[in-house]
Amino acid sequence: MIAAIEIEQVSKRFGSLQALDKVSLRIDQGEFFALLGPNGAGKTTLISTIAGLVRADSGSARIMGFDVVRDYRQARRALGVVPQELVFDPFFSVRETLRIQSGYFGLRSNDDWIDEVMENLDLTAKADVNMRALSGGMKRRVLVAQALVHKPPVIVLDEPTAGVDVELRQGLWQFVQRLNRDGHTVVLTTHYLEEAETLCERIAMLKQGRLVALDSKSNLVRRLHNLRLRVRISGDLPDSLAELDHGPHNGAHVLWLRDYADLEPTLAILRQAGCTLLEMELEQPDLEDVFLEIMKREDRN
Repeated sequence: MIAAIEIEQVSKRFGSLQALDKVSLRIDQGEFFALLGPNGAGKTTLISTIAGLVRADSGSARIMGFDVVRDYRQARRALGVVPQELVFDPFFSVRETLRIQSGYFGLRSNDDWIDEVMENLDLTAKADVNMRALSGGMKRRVLVAQALVHKPPVIVLDEPTAGVDVELRQGLWQFVQRLNRDGHTVVLTTHYLEEAETLCERIAMLKQGRLVALDSKSNLVRRLHNLRLRVRISGDLPDSLAELDHGPHNGAHVLWLRDYADLEPTLAILRQAGCTLLEMELEQPDLEDVFLEIMKREDRN
């Protein structure tokens, strides 16, 4: 099967900054895929390369088999991008904006789909409101609608829920999950790691333009065998446990254990040191733990 997105050895430099460094990855059709990384990791540059807005110095990128340089029209038609920045034309209403966007793709009778998109993004009541009169959250909804107006098989969401309220966030994800169930490929970049953990099955992580992790969510979490033991105690933490301590956190110590077999010996050390256990919570590692560990490891390398 043709990949939804295929990136091979893509590099891009801006002056002295190596924004992308030989990045390669394949995203299959129908995936809900996360692209994660700290600020400046190269995520937006990679998305801009995929969308044909930035020309890579070397390497290639294809959307549904279409090269983003040689087959620009076909590649762009197969892709819908929700940009991170709020970019809009202040002279048109919401409906006019979506009709104009449809026209860019040669779609003249698209009102039924426009109405459905607006309804799912809770924009129907604002259909005839001028764009400049909308709140920031509403403008972001329109950006999402613009990306979907031509029914692209591949959708890229670059920080789509930044600065929006919880209600919109939930409604947006319900709609996007429905599109994914219908066969659309979705690529998400977000700083809300709980969104990636909830929605995405496979995850790539970028750091300083390099791909530093690419695996399924479950495999990434399994790499971190540690358990978190969060304890609040009376007295000082024994020296023998100091190297396990990743706290303090809100007055509690966060001890990293290799597995469940380490739990009882750790509690025994606390008892022998005369510490009284005031609170205790045992937690499994999550995607945020994995992300932080991988980024720290890259800093050390």
